Amino acid sequence: MARRPAGRRSPYADLPRAAFWRSAMRAPDEATVAALYRPKFDLTPQTRLMTAGSCFAQHLHRTLTRAGWNVLQGEGTGRLLPASLARDYGYNIYSARYGNIYTARQLRQLIEDALSDTPRPAPVWTRDGRVFDALRPTVEPHGLDSADLVQEARRDHLACVRGVLAETDVLIFTLGLTECWIDRATGLALPTAPGTVAGQFDPDTVTFHNFTYPEVLADLCASRDLLHAAGYPVRILLTVSPVPLTATASDAHVGVATTYSKSVLRAVCGVLEAQDPDFDYFPAYEIITTTAAGGPHFARNRRDPSATGVDTVLGVFAMAHGDGPAPETAPPPTEAPDTGKTAEEVACEEILLEAFRK
Repeated sequence: MARRPAGRRSPYADLPRAAFWRSAMRAPDEATVAALYRPKFDLTPQTRLMTAGSCFAQHLHRTLTRAGWNVLQGEGTGRLLPASLARDYGYNIYSARYGNIYTARQLRQLIEDALSDTPRPAPVWTRDGRVFDALRPTVEPHGLDSADLVQEARRDHLACVRGVLAETDVLIFTLGLTECWIDRATGLALPTAPGTVAGQFDPDTVTFHNFTYPEVLADLCASRDLLHAAGYPVRILLTVSPVPLTATASDAHVGVATTYSKSVLRAVCGVLEAQDPDFDYFPAYEIITTTAAGGPHFARNRRDPSATGVDTVLGVFAMAHGDGPAPETAPPPTEAPDTGKTAEEVACEEILLEAFRK
């Protein structure tokens, strides 16, 4: 064990054990795990929360809702349906039926259109004679009869989103990807490539784009600015999905592409957390992917978060907000065995890309 040099002072001398790798990582106990997240925003059972983001965000929405947090639901017709059928149609997955929002650009687009008196019409895709909203292609799993019905449904949806935004105190947004496909005609970022859920891939109609750090930063700040300009003083709690990319269109190895995406997203979160009072960061990514909370917490496929990992993420969140309801399970012991089980199933367009593996 290294000895402290006699007679010397250092800025590291009085730091807590969580600041040192050896003491924080060797056997993280509850106190050390709790130190991973020191929230800027005080959340109480009355705080009105809106959830959105990539597939991993569904775990946050589901568990916080079950535990009694005040998670807003702007399109709640799904309560009349069996749970599995409601999920198939995009109900009760997030605070409205926008489906997965993988990139900061998608979030910005959604807010722009929800707050606009003349929202942009969605690009439409077809499959087997049915028509799909390309901006949320999975919320109507069998499509609609016509493009007009798609646009009508989108207008109704955006009105619901605006209602949720008007009520929201804190938006919990999970960033998932930097890669996306852009519709050339409208310039809109799509949640998946045409040909995956519906439509046909044509390089003349879509182009691949991998967002950079400045672009992600600008999109998140623009989303906040749009909300505040509309009179909605929403604060944004960011997370980064720990789930690796299913596939990449970047010409890089999928492991390298994943590191790029997660690094960009995490760096943006870091600067916003440090410099902007309207943003905070919750370290779900670190809890799942590192040894900081007894992980890494992945199932045997080395991609999906394990049930233990998701429980740990939500346990840390609950510990940090002591006045709020606790999730159904507390963080497990550090040495808890990994059963290989994944967390509850989520609806995810990206996983469909696996079907195209050679």
